[in-house]
Amino acid sequence: MRFADPLLLLLLCVPLGYAAHGWARRRRVPLEHISFPALAFMPGGGSSSRARWRPILSAFRVGGLALMVLALARPQRLHDLREIRLRSRNIMVALDISSSMKAGDFQPGNRLEVARRVLHEFVQQREGDLIGLVIFAGRTFLQAPLTPDTDLLGEIIERVDIGMLPDGTAIGTALAMSLNQLKDLPPQASVIVLITDGANNTGKPSPFAAAEAARSLGVRVHTIGLSTADTIPADQDLIWRWGRAPARLTRSDAAVLSRISTRTGGQFYQATDPQALRRIMSEIDPLERQDVLIDETRDYQELYPLVLISALLLLSLELGLSATWLRTLP
Repeated sequence: MRFADPLLLLLLCVPLGYAAHGWARRRRVPLEHISFPALAFMPGGGSSSRARWRPILSAFRVGGLALMVLALARPQRLHDLREIRLRSRNIMVALDISSSMKAGDFQPGNRLEVARRVLHEFVQQREGDLIGLVIFAGRTFLQAPLTPDTDLLGEIIERVDIGMLPDGTAIGTALAMSLNQLKDLPPQASVIVLITDGANNTGKPSPFAAAEAARSLGVRVHTIGLSTADTIPADQDLIWRWGRAPARLTRSDAAVLSRISTRTGGQFYQATDPQALRRIMSEIDPLERQDVLIDETRDYQELYPLVLISALLLLSLELGLSATWLRTLP
């Protein structure tokens, strides 16, 4: 049982205060009274049955007022509880917008342009799902919290561009921010999709610490590395050293992304062209088609009519008895 307006229960102080005041008044000797000590020795001088029953009037009054307060608070009980099977998913997309995403190996356009187009197509197919977007470079930003409005999210994705954040690649911070949006939702239907083309080089926590947090909450992380077909050793990545966009993921970068996914129960993918990225997103979709059972309350039954009737009955008894069998003369 629950109360629709529980704050009104504070009004119970009124009947309780009235009862305490009446009890104290009966215990107190009046300041002015006339004593007849000899009456106790007269035949039949004790109190009558009617006099002994008079305190019940106060009990009826206090009980009626208390029930009136309970009726005002609207007690309710669960009337219709159903087990609902949901296929809705909670998907947070973490998208890298660092300067390395300018690389033009994903034609037509650069890596970010291709990622935006594929994400837009992916979002438009997510009817009934909740999807959010985190963008990151040297810092992270929650571009869109979880929302079922796929049209709005598609427009937001189209406006994402390089230069919106200081340069860098804060993968761990992006994962932590995405995880913060999912922490209070069913983990069976929650997932993070990380899209990047580089290695973590700034921000806190570290990618592995964020992956451990995701693992403890039961949230899977799928990582997608954007790169040309072949990885190269880290010590040969001379293009990155000279401050320009790297052409390919290093083996160590790919290993970090793979470890993040493996630790959380997700999958690591490497997209080498737009077609591969579309194929990867289509592969991720069935992986997250999991049924989630929840108990949904459809209706509550109002109990205040019964409580109100009981209150009126007690108050009516108090008035009726005080006017008839338990009446008093002035």
